[in-house]
Amino acid sequence: MNKINVTSEIKPLKKVLLHRPGNELLNLTPNTLGDLLFDDIPYLPVAQREHDEFARVLKENGVEVVYLEKLMAEVLALSDEIREEFIKQFIFEAGIRTPKYRDLVFHYLNSFKDEYELVLKTMEGIQIYEINRDQRKDEKSLVDLVTEETDFLADPMPNLYFTRDNFASIGRGVSLNKMYSVTRNRETIYAEYIFKYHPDFKGQVDKYYDRDLPYHIEGGDILNLNDHILAVGISQRTTAEAIDQLAKNLFKDEKCKIDTVLAFNIPNSRAFMHLDTVFTQVDRNKFTYHPGIVDTLQVFEITEGNVEDSDEDLNVVEINDTLENILSSYLKIPVTLIPCAGGDKVASEREQWNDGSNTLCIAPGVVVVYDRNVITNEVLRENGLKVLEIPGAELSRGRGGPRCMSMPLIRED
Repeated sequence: MNKINVTSEIKPLKKVLLHRPGNELLNLTPNTLGDLLFDDIPYLPVAQREHDEFARVLKENGVEVVYLEKLMAEVLALSDEIREEFIKQFIFEAGIRTPKYRDLVFHYLNSFKDEYELVLKTMEGIQIYEINRDQRKDEKSLVDLVTEETDFLADPMPNLYFTRDNFASIGRGVSLNKMYSVTRNRETIYAEYIFKYHPDFKGQVDKYYDRDLPYHIEGGDILNLNDHILAVGISQRTTAEAIDQLAKNLFKDEKCKIDTVLAFNIPNSRAFMHLDTVFTQVDRNKFTYHPGIVDTLQVFEITEGNVEDSDEDLNVVEINDTLENILSSYLKIPVTLIPCAGGDKVASEREQWNDGSNTLCIAPGVVVVYDRNVITNEVLRENGLKVLEIPGAELSRGRGGPRCMSMPLIRED
């Protein structure tokens, strides 16, 4: 079986990557919410129970669940060399440049005997008081004198439970993403090591984008419409330059079947953070969408250009039509658009804010959703969908729904 196989948003989901929220959420404070891209502080015990319920629903419906933190721990257990390489790279990407602190953090992290605990600590963040006090008393620099014991040498990564964004499965390969913000870009280090070293993936996954490229792109903006068509959002988190580069890489790979990329230009705002917050596919011919974006969308078709002329290696054409007509035309079937909260302005704005349009389809016509979006969920049922509700009072505080919290690795063909 292919290690990655995702050519659709709706084909039966067989294997998915999650991250169970951990102590990184405890290191959110009111003063750091903005920098760490949160609007509020989730209550960790409830968030974990909600996430466990999410995993249980997936497993009960035939989906194998694997966890980012466990795969990464298995990578570090492979050799001391890989473990040391990771710790050094983590320290560099955390921005620790002062030689003394760099050495102290290395020895601190290397002192962990259990690789799983080591991985969780890198996700949780490292405060100054945690590293060796005795060594820090030997000399006092200006850095020491102006730094508080509770300051973070390595910031927490509270957004990690949104595994959709770090990388995106595309066909039999992945886009290993350059994230929008510095605080989130460190999250992709785990996927880098997993695809590079983990025996389940090493040498077996094509990479269509890489985290060291200059343009940012995130998985919430990438939707697999079918074997040949990829939809990508131009959004607050994904640039047009990144989409151009991704398209070029897809087209030049002879094994890749994708021949068309549809770029959806959506409003640049936190409410419309990613393409999957404004529309997602829920059945062969049905999509949920947020009514607020219908009149603001620009759509572009990107296909392969004249490969002999490097200045014209892509053909880009703007498509002037309705979202319904565009999707119907490219999927070659009549498409039904289901508005969030039935189209009611106030209810749709409220439920879209709580990810009413961010559904995870685990089979044609079967979706996992937050239970709090009562009106939207009822509208989905009225349109013939099987709706599997999960609690999301705390998880939704991070501004992401079931699709955001899941990275499909394998869907049936």
